[in-house]
Amino acid sequence: MNGRIGTTRDSDLVKVAYADDQAEAELIQALLGTVEVSSVVRRAHGFDVPEFLAAGPLEVLVATEDIGVARNVLRQDNAGDLHPAPPSDANRQSRLITGLLIVLAFIALVVCLVTDVLG
Repeated sequence: MNGRIGTTRDSDLVKVAYADDQAEAELIQALLGTVEVSSVVRRAHGFDVPEFLAAGPLEVLVATEDIGVARNVLRQDNAGDLHPAPPSDANRQSRLITGLLIVLAFIALVVCLVTDVLG
């Protein structure tokens, strides 16, 4: 159902969402599909270069008659927790410790290699 809209023209399509990349656009399309709203995705103006592949901003469009339903679904979803919460202090500390351990392991590896070469 997503990706194809019956017999509408481009002038009958309205942008209801903006996505940073292809994966986010497909997630939005899936949300719209849950309420049977068909949608299409197109590259945002200025980013319609084929070399971008799945990267680059995209617009999600729906038929004019589906605007209300689509915006309602997307608004409800935005009220939920789409984006992860900022990392807590404990999470930051564990990432810092992990980084330090990686650096120490690299230093130990270099020391082992140097002592084998000089030994």
